[in-house]
Amino acid sequence: MRLGYNLTLEQAQKLVMTPELQQAIQLLQFTSHELNEYLENEMETNPLLEVKTDAKEHENIDEIESKNEEIDWEEFLENYDDISYTVTAPRDRNEKEITYDNFITYSSSLKEHLLLQLNLNISNEIDKIIGELIIESIDQNGYLITSIESLAKDLKIPFERVEKVLLQIQTFDPIGIGARDLKECLMIQLRERKIKDENIYLVVENYLEDIAHNRLCKISKKLGIELKDVQDICDYIKTLEPKPGRCFSGDMEEVKYITPDITLRYLDGEYIIILNDNTAPRLNINRFYKGLMASSDDPNITEFITKKLNSAMWIIKSIEQRRMTIYNVVESILKFQSDFFEKGEKALKPLTLKDVADDIGVHESTVSRATNGKYMQTPRGLFELKYFFTSGVSSEKGSLSATSIKVMIRDMIEKEDPKKPLSDQKIADILKEKSISISRRTVAKYRDELDIPSSSKRRRY
Repeated sequence: MRLGYNLTLEQAQKLVMTPELQQAIQLLQFTSHELNEYLENEMETNPLLEVKTDAKEHENIDEIESKNEEIDWEEFLENYDDISYTVTAPRDRNEKEITYDNFITYSSSLKEHLLLQLNLNISNEIDKIIGELIIESIDQNGYLITSIESLAKDLKIPFERVEKVLLQIQTFDPIGIGARDLKECLMIQLRERKIKDENIYLVVENYLEDIAHNRLCKISKKLGIELKDVQDICDYIKTLEPKPGRCFSGDMEEVKYITPDITLRYLDGEYIIILNDNTAPRLNINRFYKGLMASSDDPNITEFITKKLNSAMWIIKSIEQRRMTIYNVVESILKFQSDFFEKGEKALKPLTLKDVADDIGVHESTVSRATNGKYMQTPRGLFELKYFFTSGVSSEKGSLSATSIKVMIRDMIEKEDPKKPLSDQKIADILKEKSISISRRTVAKYRDELDIPSSSKRRRY
Protein backbone atom coordinates (compact mmCIF):
# COMPACT_ATOMS: atom_id res chain seq x y z
CA MET A 1 0.00 0.00 0.00
CA ARG A 2 1.39 3.35 -1.05
CA LEU A 3 1.31 6.17 1.48
CA GLY A 4 1.55 9.84 0.57
CA TYR A 5 0.18 13.33 0.87
CA ASN A 6 -2.45 14.74 -1.47
CA LEU A 7 -5.07 17.48 -1.54
CA THR A 8 -8.78 16.71 -1.83
CA LEU A 9 -11.82 18.99 -1.96
CA GLU A 10 -15.03 17.86 -0.31
CA GLN A 11 -18.24 19.35 1.11
CA ALA A 12 -19.36 18.68 4.67
CA GLN A 13 -22.00 20.09 7.01
CA LYS A 14 -20.89 20.98 10.52
CA LEU A 15 -22.48 22.82 13.41
CA VAL A 16 -20.06 25.51 14.52
CA MET A 17 -20.76 26.70 18.06
CA THR A 18 -19.40 30.22 18.25
CA PRO A 19 -18.74 31.71 21.70
CA GLU A 20 -21.71 34.05 21.18
CA LEU A 21 -24.03 31.14 20.36
CA GLN A 22 -22.80 29.19 23.36
CA GLN A 23 -23.47 32.22 25.54
CA ALA A 24 -27.03 32.59 24.18
CA ILE A 25 -27.75 28.90 24.87
CA GLN A 26 -26.29 29.23 28.36
CA LEU A 27 -28.39 32.29 29.19
CA LEU A 28 -31.57 30.55 27.99
CA GLN A 29 -31.18 27.57 30.32
CA PHE A 30 -30.20 29.68 33.35
CA THR A 31 -32.71 29.91 36.18
CA SER A 32 -33.56 33.43 37.38
CA HIS A 33 -31.10 33.15 40.28
CA GLU A 34 -28.29 31.89 38.05
CA LEU A 35 -29.01 34.60 35.48
CA ASN A 36 -28.84 37.40 38.05
CA GLU A 37 -25.57 36.05 39.41
CA TYR A 38 -24.16 35.87 35.88
CA LEU A 39 -25.22 39.45 35.08
CA GLU A 40 -23.75 40.77 38.34
CA ASN A 41 -20.41 39.21 37.43
CA GLU A 42 -20.61 40.62 33.90
CA MET A 43 -21.38 44.14 35.16
CA GLU A 44 -18.37 43.94 37.48
CA THR A 45 -16.04 43.18 34.55
CA ASN A 46 -17.82 45.27 31.89
CA PRO A 47 -18.28 48.95 32.90
CA LEU A 48 -20.49 49.61 29.85
CA LEU A 49 -23.28 47.40 31.22
CA GLU A 50 -25.85 48.82 33.62
CA VAL A 51 -29.39 48.01 34.68
CA LYS A 52 -31.82 50.05 32.60
CA THR A 53 -33.75 52.77 34.42
CA ASP A 54 -36.44 55.08 33.09
CA ALA A 55 -35.99 57.76 35.74
CA LYS A 56 -35.70 61.02 33.82
CA GLU A 57 -33.90 62.85 36.57
CA HIS A 58 -31.14 60.27 36.53
CA GLU A 59 -30.62 60.80 32.81
CA ASN A 60 -30.49 64.59 33.28
CA ILE A 61 -27.85 64.29 35.98
CA ASP A 62 -25.82 61.91 33.80
CA GLU A 63 -25.89 64.45 30.97
CA ILE A 64 -24.48 67.19 33.20
CA GLU A 65 -21.86 64.98 34.82
CA SER A 66 -20.69 63.62 31.44
CA LYS A 67 -19.73 67.17 30.43
CA ASN A 68 -17.34 67.36 33.40
CA GLU A 69 -19.03 70.59 34.47
CA GLU A 70 -19.82 71.78 37.96
CA ILE A 71 -23.51 71.26 38.68
CA ASP A 72 -25.53 74.43 39.22
CA TRP A 73 -28.43 73.00 41.24
CA GLU A 74 -30.53 76.21 40.97
CA GLU A 75 -30.34 76.11 37.17
CA PHE A 76 -30.97 72.37 37.21
CA LEU A 77 -34.17 72.74 39.26
CA GLU A 78 -35.41 75.58 37.02
CA ASN A 79 -34.82 73.65 33.79
CA TYR A 80 -36.17 70.33 35.05
CA ASP A 81 -39.23 71.39 37.03
CA ASP A 82 -41.10 68.19 36.19
CA ILE A 83 -39.44 66.33 39.04
CA SER A 84 -42.05 65.46 41.65
CA TYR A 85 -41.42 65.86 45.35
CA THR A 86 -43.16 64.31 48.31
CA VAL A 87 -43.87 66.54 51.28
CA THR A 88 -44.04 64.60 54.51
CA ALA A 89 -45.97 65.94 57.47
CA PRO A 90 -44.12 66.15 60.80
CA ARG A 91 -44.43 62.90 62.71
CA ASP A 92 -46.16 62.92 66.07
CA ARG A 93 -43.58 62.39 68.81
CA ASN A 94 -46.01 60.24 70.75
CA GLU A 95 -46.50 57.95 67.77
CA LYS A 96 -44.62 54.68 68.08
CA GLU A 97 -41.99 54.39 65.38
CA ILE A 98 -42.34 51.34 63.14
CA THR A 99 -39.04 49.80 62.11
CA TYR A 100 -38.11 46.57 60.41
CA ASP A 101 -36.53 45.45 63.67
CA ASN A 102 -40.04 45.10 65.11
CA PHE A 103 -40.76 42.38 62.54
CA ILE A 104 -37.62 40.33 63.16
CA THR A 105 -38.27 37.22 65.22
CA TYR A 106 -35.87 34.82 66.85
CA SER A 107 -36.64 31.24 67.68
CA SER A 108 -34.28 29.23 69.85
CA SER A 109 -32.79 26.02 68.55
CA LEU A 110 -33.50 22.61 70.07
CA LYS A 111 -30.13 22.52 71.85
CA GLU A 112 -30.64 26.02 73.31
CA HIS A 113 -34.11 25.02 74.50
CA LEU A 114 -32.76 21.90 76.22
CA LEU A 115 -29.72 23.64 77.75
CA LEU A 116 -32.01 26.26 79.31
CA GLN A 117 -34.08 23.52 80.97
CA LEU A 118 -30.90 21.73 82.02
CA ASN A 119 -29.64 24.79 83.90
CA LEU A 120 -33.02 25.26 85.57
CA ASN A 121 -33.46 21.64 86.68
CA ILE A 122 -29.94 20.42 87.48
CA SER A 123 -27.66 22.18 89.97
CA ASN A 124 -24.83 19.65 90.35
CA GLU A 125 -21.89 20.75 88.14
CA ILE A 126 -20.85 17.21 87.16
CA ASP A 127 -24.43 16.31 86.21
CA LYS A 128 -24.56 19.52 84.15
CA ILE A 129 -21.46 18.47 82.22
CA ILE A 130 -23.04 15.05 81.62
CA GLY A 131 -26.29 16.68 80.52
CA GLU A 132 -24.51 19.06 78.14
CA LEU A 133 -22.72 16.15 76.46
CA ILE A 134 -26.00 14.22 76.16
CA ILE A 135 -27.75 17.24 74.61
CA GLU A 136 -24.88 17.67 72.14
CA SER A 137 -25.47 14.04 71.11
CA ILE A 138 -29.19 14.59 70.32
CA ASP A 139 -29.99 14.95 66.60
CA GLN A 140 -32.46 17.36 64.99
CA ASN A 141 -35.30 14.81 65.34
CA GLY A 142 -34.75 14.60 69.10
CA TYR A 143 -33.07 11.19 69.29
CA LEU A 144 -29.91 10.33 71.21
CA ILE A 145 -27.45 9.12 68.58
CA THR A 146 -24.62 8.13 70.96
CA SER A 147 -24.82 5.20 73.35
CA ILE A 148 -24.80 5.74 77.10
CA GLU A 149 -21.86 3.35 77.39
CA SER A 150 -19.80 5.51 75.02
CA LEU A 151 -20.67 8.72 76.88
CA ALA A 152 -19.83 7.13 80.26
CA LYS A 153 -16.50 5.89 78.89
CA ASP A 154 -15.58 9.32 77.47
CA LEU A 155 -16.42 11.09 80.75
CA LYS A 156 -14.98 8.29 82.92
CA ILE A 157 -18.18 8.35 84.96
CA PRO A 158 -20.27 5.34 86.04
CA PHE A 159 -22.89 4.21 83.54
CA GLU A 160 -25.70 4.47 86.11
CA ARG A 161 -25.06 8.19 86.73
CA VAL A 162 -25.09 9.05 83.03
CA GLU A 163 -28.31 7.09 82.55
CA LYS A 164 -29.89 8.90 85.53
CA VAL A 165 -29.16 12.28 83.89
CA LEU A 166 -30.57 11.00 80.60
CA LEU A 167 -33.81 9.94 82.29
CA GLN A 168 -34.10 13.44 83.73
CA ILE A 169 -33.53 15.01 80.30
CA GLN A 170 -36.26 12.76 78.90
CA THR A 171 -38.73 14.64 81.11
CA PHE A 172 -37.87 17.92 79.36
CA ASP A 173 -39.98 19.63 76.75
CA PRO A 174 -40.70 18.47 74.05
CA ILE A 175 -41.90 15.18 75.50
CA GLY A 176 -40.08 12.21 74.01
CA ILE A 177 -36.76 14.03 73.66
CA GLY A 178 -33.58 12.04 74.25
CA ALA A 179 -35.10 8.69 73.30
CA ARG A 180 -32.79 6.09 71.78
CA ASP A 181 -35.35 4.68 69.36
CA LEU A 182 -38.98 5.12 68.27
CA LYS A 183 -40.28 2.62 70.79
CA GLU A 184 -38.73 4.46 73.74
CA CYS A 185 -39.90 7.82 72.34
CA LEU A 186 -43.53 6.66 72.22
CA MET A 187 -43.28 5.02 75.66
CA ILE A 188 -42.08 8.29 77.21
CA GLN A 189 -45.08 10.11 75.75
CA LEU A 190 -47.54 7.45 76.96
CA ARG A 191 -46.14 7.61 80.49
CA GLU A 192 -46.25 11.41 80.44
CA ARG A 193 -49.94 11.26 79.43
CA LYS A 194 -50.54 8.74 82.25
CA ILE A 195 -52.22 6.21 79.94
CA LYS A 196 -53.64 3.34 82.02
CA ASP A 197 -54.54 0.88 79.24
CA GLU A 198 -51.82 -1.79 79.36
CA ASN A 199 -52.69 -2.97 75.83
CA ILE A 200 -51.38 0.32 74.37
CA TYR A 201 -48.01 -0.26 76.04
CA LEU A 202 -47.94 -3.85 74.77
CA VAL A 203 -48.67 -2.77 71.21
CA VAL A 204 -45.91 -0.13 71.27
CA GLU A 205 -43.50 -2.57 72.89
CA ASN A 206 -44.05 -5.49 70.51
CA TYR A 207 -46.12 -4.63 67.44
CA LEU A 208 -44.95 -1.34 65.90
CA GLU A 209 -43.95 -3.06 62.66
CA ASP A 210 -47.37 -4.70 62.43
CA ILE A 211 -49.02 -1.27 62.85
CA ALA A 212 -46.90 0.06 59.98
CA HIS A 213 -48.20 -2.73 57.72
CA ASN A 214 -51.76 -2.52 59.12
CA ARG A 215 -51.69 -6.13 60.35
CA LEU A 216 -54.32 -5.49 62.98
CA CYS A 217 -55.82 -8.98 62.86
CA LYS A 218 -52.51 -10.43 64.03
CA ILE A 219 -52.39 -8.00 66.97
CA SER A 220 -56.01 -8.84 67.85
CA LYS A 221 -55.25 -12.57 68.00
CA LYS A 222 -52.02 -12.15 69.96
CA LEU A 223 -53.56 -9.87 72.61
CA GLY A 224 -56.98 -11.51 72.61
CA ILE A 225 -58.90 -8.26 72.18
CA GLU A 226 -61.52 -7.05 69.74
CA LEU A 227 -60.41 -5.86 66.30
CA LYS A 228 -62.17 -2.52 66.84
CA ASP A 229 -60.20 -1.98 70.06
CA VAL A 230 -56.95 -2.61 68.16
CA GLN A 231 -58.01 -0.03 65.58
CA ASP A 232 -58.68 2.51 68.35
CA ILE A 233 -55.26 1.78 69.90
CA CYS A 234 -53.52 2.27 66.55
CA ASP A 235 -55.38 5.53 65.95
CA TYR A 236 -54.26 6.80 69.35
CA ILE A 237 -50.63 5.78 68.79
CA LYS A 238 -50.65 7.72 65.51
CA THR A 239 -51.47 10.88 67.46
CA LEU A 240 -48.10 10.65 69.24
CA GLU A 241 -45.08 12.55 67.90
CA PRO A 242 -42.49 10.21 66.33
CA LYS A 243 -39.94 13.06 65.90
CA PRO A 244 -40.23 15.36 68.93
CA GLY A 245 -37.34 17.59 67.82
CA ARG A 246 -38.67 18.51 64.40
CA CYS A 247 -40.78 21.37 65.76
CA PHE A 248 -37.47 23.23 66.24
CA SER A 249 -36.09 22.47 62.76
CA GLY A 250 -38.21 25.02 60.86
CA ASP A 251 -35.64 27.82 61.05
CA MET A 252 -35.91 30.80 58.71
CA GLU A 253 -32.66 29.75 57.03
CA GLU A 254 -34.40 26.64 55.68
CA VAL A 255 -37.30 28.55 54.12
CA LYS A 256 -36.90 28.82 50.37
CA TYR A 257 -38.88 31.11 48.13
CA ILE A 258 -39.61 30.90 44.42
CA THR A 259 -39.85 34.06 42.37
CA PRO A 260 -42.02 33.36 39.31
CA ASP A 261 -40.44 34.17 35.95
CA ILE A 262 -43.88 34.65 34.38
CA THR A 263 -47.21 35.79 35.75
CA LEU A 264 -50.43 34.77 34.02
CA ARG A 265 -53.43 36.99 34.74
CA TYR A 266 -57.03 36.72 33.62
CA LEU A 267 -58.33 40.15 32.58
CA ASP A 268 -61.49 41.02 30.64
CA GLY A 269 -62.05 37.47 29.42
CA GLU A 270 -58.49 36.73 28.28
CA TYR A 271 -55.18 35.64 29.75
CA ILE A 272 -52.32 38.14 29.84
CA ILE A 273 -48.70 36.95 29.96
CA ILE A 274 -46.42 39.19 32.05
CA LEU A 275 -42.66 38.55 32.18
CA ASN A 276 -41.03 39.37 35.50
CA ASP A 277 -38.27 41.95 34.93
CA ASN A 278 -36.72 41.07 38.30
CA THR A 279 -35.80 37.61 37.02
CA ALA A 280 -34.34 39.00 33.76
CA PRO A 281 -33.47 42.69 34.23
CA ARG A 282 -33.29 44.95 31.20
CA LEU A 283 -29.77 46.20 30.54
CA ASN A 284 -28.49 49.39 29.01
CA ILE A 285 -25.19 50.84 27.73
CA ASN A 286 -23.61 53.39 30.06
CA ARG A 287 -23.87 56.80 28.38
CA PHE A 288 -20.61 58.06 29.87
CA TYR A 289 -18.53 55.43 28.09
CA LYS A 290 -20.45 55.92 24.86
CA GLY A 291 -19.48 59.58 24.95
CA LEU A 292 -15.91 58.75 25.95
CA MET A 293 -15.49 56.49 22.94
CA ALA A 294 -16.67 59.26 20.61
CA SER A 295 -14.47 61.95 22.14
CA SER A 296 -11.30 60.04 23.02
CA ASP A 297 -8.24 60.13 20.73
CA ASP A 298 -6.39 57.38 22.59
CA PRO A 299 -6.48 54.19 20.45
CA ASN A 300 -6.08 51.94 23.53
CA ILE A 301 -9.18 53.48 25.16
CA THR A 302 -11.14 53.20 21.91
CA GLU A 303 -10.12 49.57 21.46
CA PHE A 304 -11.01 48.67 25.06
CA ILE A 305 -14.41 50.38 24.92
CA THR A 306 -15.19 48.87 21.49
CA LYS A 307 -14.43 45.38 22.78
CA LYS A 308 -16.57 45.85 25.89
CA LEU A 309 -19.33 47.46 23.81
CA ASN A 310 -19.54 44.46 21.48
CA SER A 311 -19.69 42.10 24.47
CA ALA A 312 -22.36 44.22 26.17
CA MET A 313 -24.49 44.47 23.02
CA TRP A 314 -24.41 40.71 22.56
CA ILE A 315 -25.45 40.10 26.18
CA ILE A 316 -28.35 42.57 25.81
CA LYS A 317 -29.40 40.88 22.59
CA SER A 318 -29.20 37.43 24.20
CA ILE A 319 -31.28 38.57 27.19
CA GLU A 320 -33.99 39.97 24.90
CA GLN A 321 -33.93 36.79 22.83
CA ARG A 322 -34.28 34.77 26.03
CA ARG A 323 -37.30 36.83 27.06
CA MET A 324 -38.99 36.38 23.70
CA THR A 325 -38.32 32.62 23.64
CA ILE A 326 -39.80 32.15 27.11
CA TYR A 327 -42.77 34.33 26.15
CA ASN A 328 -43.41 32.29 22.98
CA VAL A 329 -43.14 29.00 24.90
CA VAL A 330 -45.62 30.19 27.55
CA GLU A 331 -47.97 31.47 24.85
CA SER A 332 -47.88 28.06 23.17
CA ILE A 333 -48.46 26.24 26.49
CA LEU A 334 -51.44 28.52 27.11
CA LYS A 335 -52.86 27.59 23.73
CA PHE A 336 -52.48 23.83 24.26
CA GLN A 337 -53.51 23.77 27.93
CA SER A 338 -56.29 26.37 27.91
CA ASP A 339 -58.73 23.82 29.42
CA PHE A 340 -56.43 23.35 32.42
CA PHE A 341 -56.65 27.02 33.38
CA GLU A 342 -60.45 26.85 33.07
CA LYS A 343 -61.23 23.47 34.67
CA GLY A 344 -58.17 22.36 36.65
CA GLU A 345 -55.92 19.30 36.75
CA LYS A 346 -58.47 16.92 35.27
CA ALA A 347 -58.40 18.90 32.02
CA LEU A 348 -54.60 18.78 31.61
CA LYS A 349 -53.82 17.37 28.15
CA PRO A 350 -50.84 15.28 27.02
CA LEU A 351 -48.14 17.63 25.73
CA THR A 352 -44.59 17.06 24.51
CA LEU A 353 -41.66 19.36 23.89
CA LYS A 354 -41.96 18.59 20.19
CA ASP A 355 -45.55 19.88 20.10
CA VAL A 356 -44.49 23.28 21.45
CA ALA A 357 -41.29 23.31 19.37
CA ASP A 358 -43.24 22.74 16.15
CA ASP A 359 -45.79 25.36 17.15
CA ILE A 360 -43.27 28.18 17.67
CA GLY A 361 -40.74 27.00 15.08
CA VAL A 362 -37.73 26.11 17.26
CA HIS A 363 -35.85 22.95 18.19
CA GLU A 364 -37.00 20.70 21.06
CA SER A 365 -33.78 21.41 22.97
CA THR A 366 -34.61 25.12 22.91
CA VAL A 367 -38.00 24.46 24.51
CA SER A 368 -36.34 22.20 27.08
CA ARG A 369 -33.85 24.92 28.04
CA ALA A 370 -36.57 27.59 28.11
CA THR A 371 -38.67 25.55 30.56
CA ASN A 372 -35.81 24.36 32.77
CA GLY A 373 -36.20 25.85 36.26
CA LYS A 374 -38.73 28.48 35.11
CA TYR A 375 -41.91 29.02 37.14
CA MET A 376 -45.24 30.60 36.23
CA GLN A 377 -47.71 32.17 38.65
CA THR A 378 -51.25 31.42 37.44
CA PRO A 379 -54.76 31.95 38.86
CA ARG A 380 -54.56 28.25 39.85
CA GLY A 381 -51.25 28.51 41.66
CA LEU A 382 -47.51 28.40 41.02
CA PHE A 383 -46.27 25.80 38.54
CA GLU A 384 -42.96 24.91 36.95
CA LEU A 385 -43.25 25.11 33.18
CA LYS A 386 -42.28 21.44 32.88
CA TYR A 387 -45.45 20.59 34.82
CA PHE A 388 -47.50 21.23 31.68
CA PHE A 389 -45.59 18.60 29.71
CA THR A 390 -46.95 15.17 30.48
CA SER A 391 -47.42 11.80 28.82
CA GLY A 392 -50.88 10.57 27.91
CA VAL A 393 -53.17 7.58 27.55
CA SER A 394 -55.57 7.10 24.65
CA SER A 395 -59.28 6.70 25.33
CA GLU A 396 -62.52 6.88 23.39
CA LYS A 397 -62.94 10.47 24.55
CA GLY A 398 -59.46 11.39 23.30
CA SER A 399 -56.03 11.47 24.94
CA LEU A 400 -55.79 11.94 28.71
CA SER A 401 -52.65 13.10 30.50
CA ALA A 402 -51.04 11.11 33.29
CA THR A 403 -51.81 14.00 35.67
CA SER A 404 -55.53 13.77 34.84
CA ILE A 405 -55.54 10.04 35.54
CA LYS A 406 -53.75 10.58 38.86
CA VAL A 407 -56.45 13.05 39.89
CA MET A 408 -59.13 10.48 39.01
CA ILE A 409 -57.33 7.80 41.05
CA ARG A 410 -56.99 10.14 44.02
CA ASP A 411 -60.69 11.08 43.85
CA MET A 412 -61.72 7.41 43.78
CA ILE A 413 -59.59 6.57 46.81
CA GLU A 414 -60.91 9.57 48.76
CA LYS A 415 -64.49 8.38 48.16
CA GLU A 416 -63.87 4.66 48.83
CA ASP A 417 -65.28 2.70 51.77
CA PRO A 418 -62.37 2.57 54.28
CA LYS A 419 -63.53 -0.87 55.41
CA LYS A 420 -63.33 -2.15 51.81
CA PRO A 421 -60.65 -0.08 50.08
CA LEU A 422 -60.21 -0.32 46.32
CA SER A 423 -57.40 -2.54 45.12
CA ASP A 424 -55.16 -1.45 42.24
CA GLN A 425 -56.84 -3.98 39.97
CA LYS A 426 -60.28 -2.69 40.94
CA ILE A 427 -59.22 0.89 40.15
CA ALA A 428 -57.89 -0.28 36.78
CA ASP A 429 -61.24 -2.00 36.06
CA ILE A 430 -63.21 1.15 36.97
CA LEU A 431 -61.01 3.24 34.66
CA LYS A 432 -61.49 0.67 31.90
CA GLU A 433 -65.26 1.11 32.24
CA LYS A 434 -64.61 4.81 31.55
CA SER A 435 -62.72 3.83 28.36
CA ILE A 436 -59.33 4.46 29.98
CA SER A 437 -57.24 1.36 29.53
CA ILE A 438 -54.25 1.17 31.88
CA SER A 439 -52.69 -1.80 33.66
CA ARG A 440 -52.70 -2.58 37.36
CA ARG A 441 -48.96 -1.83 37.49
CA THR A 442 -49.54 1.62 36.05
CA VAL A 443 -52.22 2.29 38.69
CA ALA A 444 -49.77 1.17 41.40
CA LYS A 445 -47.09 3.44 39.93
CA TYR A 446 -49.41 6.49 39.86
CA ARG A 447 -50.63 5.69 43.40
CA ASP A 448 -47.05 5.58 44.70
CA GLU A 449 -46.31 8.92 43.01
CA LEU A 450 -49.31 10.35 44.89
CA ASP A 451 -47.91 8.97 48.21
CA ILE A 452 -51.03 6.87 48.74
CA PRO A 453 -50.50 3.53 50.55
CA SER A 454 -51.77 0.23 49.19
CA SER A 455 -55.31 -1.02 49.87
CA SER A 456 -54.11 -3.38 52.63
CA LYS A 457 -52.58 -0.43 54.53
CA ARG A 458 -55.60 1.84 53.92
CA ARG A 459 -58.10 -0.62 55.33
CA ARG A 460 -59.81 0.27 58.59
CA TYR A 461 -61.55 -2.19 60.89
